[in-house]
Amino acid sequence: MSYLDNILKSRRDTRHFTADNVPDEVIEKALQAGHWAPSVGLTDATRYYLIKSAEVKKAVKELFLDYNKKAEELTDNPEQKEHYKSLKLEAIEEAPIGLIIGYDRSVLNQFTIGTVGSNEAVKFSSVCAAQNIWLSLTEQGYGMGWVSILNYYQFKKILDLPENIEPLGYFCIGKPATNYDNQPMLQQLNWKQKPEAPDCTEIKHITQNQVAHLVVKHQPEPDDKAVFCRLLQEKIDAKTKPVGALGTLETLAFQIGTVFETLNPKIKNPNIVVFAADHGIANHGVSAYPQDVTRQMVTNFLEGGAAINVFCKQHAIKLSIVDSGVNYDFPTNARLINAKIAKGTQSFLHAPAMSDTELHLCFEKGKSIVETIAKTGSNCIGFGEMGIGNTSTASVLMSILTGFTIEECVGKGTGVADEKLLQKQNLLKNAIKNYSGSAELMTQLSYFGGFEIVQIASGMLTAFENNMIILVDGFICSVAFLIASRIHPEIHKNAVFCHCSAEKAHQKLLDYLQVKPILNLDLRLGEGTGCAIAFPLLKSAEAFLNEMASFESAGVSRK
Repeated sequence: MSYLDNILKSRRDTRHFTADNVPDEVIEKALQAGHWAPSVGLTDATRYYLIKSAEVKKAVKELFLDYNKKAEELTDNPEQKEHYKSLKLEAIEEAPIGLIIGYDRSVLNQFTIGTVGSNEAVKFSSVCAAQNIWLSLTEQGYGMGWVSILNYYQFKKILDLPENIEPLGYFCIGKPATNYDNQPMLQQLNWKQKPEAPDCTEIKHITQNQVAHLVVKHQPEPDDKAVFCRLLQEKIDAKTKPVGALGTLETLAFQIGTVFETLNPKIKNPNIVVFAADHGIANHGVSAYPQDVTRQMVTNFLEGGAAINVFCKQHAIKLSIVDSGVNYDFPTNARLINAKIAKGTQSFLHAPAMSDTELHLCFEKGKSIVETIAKTGSNCIGFGEMGIGNTSTASVLMSILTGFTIEECVGKGTGVADEKLLQKQNLLKNAIKNYSGSAELMTQLSYFGGFEIVQIASGMLTAFENNMIILVDGFICSVAFLIASRIHPEIHKNAVFCHCSAEKAHQKLLDYLQVKPILNLDLRLGEGTGCAIAFPLLKSAEAFLNEMASFESAGVSRK
């Protein structure tokens, strides 16, 4: 066996260390080995942070203990739970040196060769660096242990790591106190046995991906629809008020009644769903914010700190967050609906944003999410979105679907300056000029669409199928509704347009759709906030229809 084979075989995830100090030259040599590791697109995005402070180690250890306690609760098997508690899974305070290996996500703000298929290639490069460091330390007679049972958000926060740095974990470095009988520790302690040989399968054939188009079922029209509508309008007009005196509330009451097909409608289990995804067009500087803000805001949603969290809590609305295609791997235990198609669309400046298969998957995912919500008894659903660059995507979709010029459809989005707005318009105009595909809706969607926008359109169609009230938020969700209405025009009957946003193209789109929004508060936040703010007005419409006295019951004379 060669010397290299011996090093590879003896590399261990070390958990037991002696008190011996680690010479500086050992660390320097190991870090140099990490620096020599392969780096996708020569990004050189790996960053290292050394920790020797007892105070810092103690804080990291406390983070570990907190998450390790949660990990214990993941199994209901008492024997396995006790076995897990007996394992030594870290040596944070015992190891002489701590090392954080991370990667700099900001390199993705520029075009990076090798990351078109997956931006995670940058992370994989840092993993290669970690392995090189491990092997170098092993060759020098030292060891390293990888600690990943941490709340990474808190981990970054207490260490004040830059927002663009994503740590792989905390690595303990020192002189090994045991060789684990030349076995991995978990194998030696019978937690799990590692096979002698690698698992390798030769692939000889391809499988055709058969993804069905979303099929919208036409709702049957009841024979007595006209009679029902007359009775509902008579009930509204018979309330103790002049006819039409409650204005838009009367319109809402009539709409709610007709959607639910009852004279006594009741909104049940309202739910606002925020779909989040990244957009390749964002790499061309169309937004005032970096793309990583999508991931940061989804984390904020999950932590309960965003505007939509506040308003949903205020009005007792359930909030659901969907990862439609964020350029990030969220923890599997996050309170997140995983509908990730890919880690962001491609830039549609020169190529399609998504494949036909990805488009069909968007329709399937959006349909599945809303069907699941409908099964909870919910009959009112709001749609929100989050995604840096998605106003650009929505603007292009609006332009090609309505025939308006791109100048009429482009606004400042997240707040770009006037000069940048002009650049944004020119960029999107060039993208449309470069398009040589057909005028067929699905072809246009796969070329220009965003994962979250298409999933919202699919979700709206599914809500229509399930006789749900559809709350439409701002500009981007209105573009999603435009798409849905092209597939099934009757969806208008179920839609409540909650507000007209400050995005200049929104009013133009609302006029094109021939709809009237409930509110005009100069909102331009997204997230479904307009839906949450408008929701109490629907409850007011429901309340007056069901609880307000009629002229007859109150003994009040009519006009």
